[in-house]
Amino acid sequence: MTAGARDGITFAIHPSTEPVPAARRAELLASPGFGRIFTDHMVTIEWDEKDDWHGAQLRPYGPFSMDPASAVLHYAQEVFEGLKAYRQVSGAVVMFRPTANAARFNRSAARMSMPGLPEDAFVHALELLVTQDRDWVPGGAAPGGDQSLYLRPFMFANHVGLGISRPSDSYTFAVIASPAATYFSRGGQPVSVWLAESYTRAARGGTGEAKTGGNYAGGFAGQLEAVAHDCEQVVWLDAVEHQWVEEMGGMNLFFVHGSGAHARITTPPLTGTLLPGVTRDSLLTLAPDLGIPAGQEPISVTQWREGCESGEITEVFACGTAAVVTPVGAVRGPTGGWTIGHGTPGPVTMRVREQLLGIQFGQLPDPYGWVHKVC
Repeated sequence: MTAGARDGITFAIHPSTEPVPAARRAELLASPGFGRIFTDHMVTIEWDEKDDWHGAQLRPYGPFSMDPASAVLHYAQEVFEGLKAYRQVSGAVVMFRPTANAARFNRSAARMSMPGLPEDAFVHALELLVTQDRDWVPGGAAPGGDQSLYLRPFMFANHVGLGISRPSDSYTFAVIASPAATYFSRGGQPVSVWLAESYTRAARGGTGEAKTGGNYAGGFAGQLEAVAHDCEQVVWLDAVEHQWVEEMGGMNLFFVHGSGAHARITTPPLTGTLLPGVTRDSLLTLAPDLGIPAGQEPISVTQWREGCESGEITEVFACGTAAVVTPVGAVRGPTGGWTIGHGTPGPVTMRVREQLLGIQFGQLPDPYGWVHKVC
């Protein structure tokens, strides 16, 4: 069976003959965690220099067969994305801004010298998987929660052979899905963060703005340092002066200046060394419509500390597909730390969080056309 063609790519459908039984699926969905369990199916598409994109199929979730000399295992030529499907209050299953993820996926691929996948084919691959595995989409936004189906499109080099004279000449694109609850174990409660002064995530001209696995592998040392100091996340600083705030381990940062009717939010500007988050971009659009001015401004560690001490910075929050909007309550580093506000979730943080989730779950209007209906 086929599901039509997108950008000349025909998708074959091969449903699993042994899907997870409904009763067992219900047990798993009761407490899915994050990234621990996976749905019944996956989508794969192949690319090579001779045939371009081909062999697209939805098939049962399962292992890849890889040669030990596959290029990705030796040279880390790989990119990925992360987005979610939601079961709205109406019962409809939707995705949030999938075309934005498709565009960023192709920008990452270009930086890693990999082929771009036509955006329509990227989105259609997601639609096929979500439609086939729609029973895996959790029931929606419970009080204080945001259960959803996390989607992970990725692409890796599978040329067999060693040598770095040129990029791989063949690749596999795939999409897998994982039911997910809140990313942090304490839900929407504030997290503490560690300033990474000993490590650098990315430098200008590097791969910092690409969503590639090597960026995250290189960040584990900083994350482990954060955990060793009882912090949930690391905060990366610039590579040159080690004083300008860039982003957290897998999230962008926002700073709330002032309070009440005078509150405004800022986030560090895109410099090529941090990820241009889809949630980040969404909040820069959404906040002004809530009467909260939003902009991009550099901020140093000293300005962050002094702003909190003077009361000029009243809240800080992280944002991303996985974390949604998560308040930051405390900062620690090699030279000491400080508390942000009262160390509790602030009103601006919770307001933008509720607005974003309300749009995603269909509880509030979507004036931006961000919601993409699947089934």
